[in-house]
Amino acid sequence: MYPGVHAETAPDRPAVIFAETGEIITYAELHEGAVRLSNVLRSAGLQPGDHVALCMENNPKYMEVIWGCHYAGLVYTACSSRLTRAELAYILNDCSAKAYITSKYKADQALEISNEIPNVHLRLMIGGTVDGYDSYENVVGAASTTPLENMVDGTDMLYSSGTTGMPKGISRDFPSTPLGTAAGLGVAVTDFLFKFRDDMVYLSPAPLYHAAPLRFNMSVHVKGGTTVIMEHFDAENYIKFAEKYKATHTQL
Repeated sequence: MYPGVHAETAPDRPAVIFAETGEIITYAELHEGAVRLSNVLRSAGLQPGDHVALCMENNPKYMEVIWGCHYAGLVYTACSSRLTRAELAYILNDCSAKAYITSKYKADQALEISNEIPNVHLRLMIGGTVDGYDSYENVVGAASTTPLENMVDGTDMLYSSGTTGMPKGISRDFPSTPLGTAAGLGVAVTDFLFKFRDDMVYLSPAPLYHAAPLRFNMSVHVKGGTTVIMEHFDAENYIKFAEKYKATHTQL
């Protein structure tokens, strides 16, 4: 499955709740935003199997961006928001990214690398703009809400942390499977071990660029549950949010 399935069956069900502000993104809103972004990416010339990179804080738009890249059948690289300028530029060039999505939070670094990523032709920024970057909200907001034809699953390509030298890309085979049919984390983990289900509430306190938080949040959306995303980890807030949102699952 994928968010579009739940957008049809339960459009008003919360897909994402941003813990600190209580902002709710429904399945209908998540799906529509992802469809719009997928159309932007395809219109920019990116085809299934091409690479896109993103770097931002735990932003309310984060999962929309991820699903939009997934809908477009792209290989998406979520970059740590704590990378140095050299590391970030290296990753964007190393993964052959043709598009880069970031946020106003990372504006200074976006400007620093602007002349070092010549092959990145589409550059979007959430929450503001700087030279060389278009407004994500304006570009995506003007895009079509008609899903792409013959959509295939995208996949992630993440980079190691704590390595010597530059980060190392961890490549996986591109699935080329019809949208919603890729194995993901696998039912052995999500269904049988952790009992993921459509009424679950998953409290996510970790940076979304890490493998486990990224993949678990997506797996929750596959099941039709709700992800509650914290901006950053704080022990007291974590306990408060677990009670406030009646979390059934988490990952620490």
